[in-house]
Amino acid sequence: MAVLPIRILPDPALRRKAKRVRNIDGSIQRLIDDMIETMQAAPGVGLAAPQVGVQLRVIVFALPGEEVVALLNPEVVKRSGERLVEEGCLSIPGYQGEIKRSLSVTVKGRDRQGRQVRIRARDLLAEIIEHEIDHINGVLYIDHLESRDKLREIEPDQDTEATAI
Repeated sequence: MAVLPIRILPDPALRRKAKRVRNIDGSIQRLIDDMIETMQAAPGVGLAAPQVGVQLRVIVFALPGEEVVALLNPEVVKRSGERLVEEGCLSIPGYQGEIKRSLSVTVKGRDRQGRQVRIRARDLLAEIIEHEIDHINGVLYIDHLESRDKLREIEPDQDTEATAI
């Protein structure tokens, strides 16, 4: 396993729509392991393959203290509710912004063994999953800002309520 460099805006890899994973082979398993290690080293709670320069629809995420989940070809099939959140991103270090996210989401995709899975998530977990699916679609959280006034610079060691996703 290896910690991979995280792409930082304005890297064009962050703006491309990622391709579907067709075969789950050894290279995909290594990618998932490397993404998990990279996410944990950052530290963050989620990471999408385009953030490490790989244009595939692969995301990893975990709530603090919980097991990491890997999803391939994830799609949101249902959203409900809305809430304002302070969000940050490993690919946009030093900034946070207030955006609207769903209160709950239902997502389908495949796990790392290729099994079809469906996940229902609320609150922070729903936010993380939406954020990572945005990444594989070439969308960044700053694209959801109502205005650039909602984006603010933070100090690297500033203790905030926002999570680096």
